[in-house]
Amino acid sequence: MKDLAGKHIVLGLTGGIACYKAAELCRALIKDGATVQVVMTDAAQQFITPITMQALSNRPVAGSQWDASEPNNMAHINLSREADAVLIAPCSADFMAKLAQGRADDLLSLLCLARPLDKVPLLLAPAMNREMWAHPATQRNAAQLQADGATVLAVGGGDQACGETGDGRMLEPQELLEDLVAFFQPKLLAGHHVLVTAGPTYEAIDPVRGITNLSSGKMGFAVARAAREAGAQVTLVAGPVHLPTPRGVRRIDVKSAADMLTATVNVAEDATVFVATAAVADWRPAQTAEQKIKKDGSGQPPMLEFVENPDILATIAQSPRAQAAELFCVGFAAESEDLLANSQAKRLRKGVPLLVGNIGPATFGQDDNALLLVREVGVESLARAPKLELARELIAACARQIRAKA
Repeated sequence: MKDLAGKHIVLGLTGGIACYKAAELCRALIKDGATVQVVMTDAAQQFITPITMQALSNRPVAGSQWDASEPNNMAHINLSREADAVLIAPCSADFMAKLAQGRADDLLSLLCLARPLDKVPLLLAPAMNREMWAHPATQRNAAQLQADGATVLAVGGGDQACGETGDGRMLEPQELLEDLVAFFQPKLLAGHHVLVTAGPTYEAIDPVRGITNLSSGKMGFAVARAAREAGAQVTLVAGPVHLPTPRGVRRIDVKSAADMLTATVNVAEDATVFVATAAVADWRPAQTAEQKIKKDGSGQPPMLEFVENPDILATIAQSPRAQAAELFCVGFAAESEDLLANSQAKRLRKGVPLLVGNIGPATFGQDDNALLLVREVGVESLARAPKLELARELIAACARQIRAKA
């Protein structure tokens, strides 16, 4: 799945040590399906050579507005008209000031000013010393650029080349790639707050043993990313999994079903969409031993009593906000057989407008899945595909159903 297939990106480089990251970014963009035209300022060429960027992009690097090789000698017009987006990474404090003032004294600033505003978006990845980033002039310029329609991406924090530590670092290439991909996704849930639960829960038997399941959390994390790409504010309540937090998503880590319920109920007070992808344990030990349970030589396992865990999906679906249609609830069913019948029964039992069924043993730990969307009227099958692709289809389906109810 190449998210940028068919996209042509003008990648602008301005002066800064973060130019070394632009090489990896260029490769990442091309690997994800884009074609890339690199444009470099004179200052950028002090940090990385045009030959390097030409080799990576497989295109001659543009650097001068006086390039006679252009038939019409209008590189700033030609480059901007061909682009689906202009991404400047790194974008220096000086270049931000230039753009904010509308100055155009080199090829890169010329094409930014000459681009059709309604067709060619401009994204800026700032990169500078922490004091430069925090300076009122830079913040003022950033605000002006956003008011003018540019997208000013976040900065990273940490160690800087100057030896100082703080905000102002350019985002890492993979983060920039995710932000660019998200930029192109339709904003179907703009203005919504999406709450997602993901992964397994862990119910302790003693300090070293517990009851859990094979859920990897990958589907839920994909749903959280897709919701954020769709323009929503996203909160992810995650059971014990080892997955990186999707860009721009607030994450709350929990362990047991009781912990997940508490976190979910709190966040649901402000959410407008709830997607319950977590594989919550149905049962937990009635008592948790304070010390490790030892074998007693009898050859028999210890006798354990179990109690039923709270039903998180049903609790939220039966809340006043959900009953008043202020909170759209989506449940997941991980089944091993009779997927349609079990999913339809679970949707009715939980009282949710949309239930997503899948075969657990065929998806746990995998990067792909197949889904069955079960509504009050109608069933829709989503063929096996990467989980992020399915997550985007699910988010689109949720948006359509929410609009239909409005």
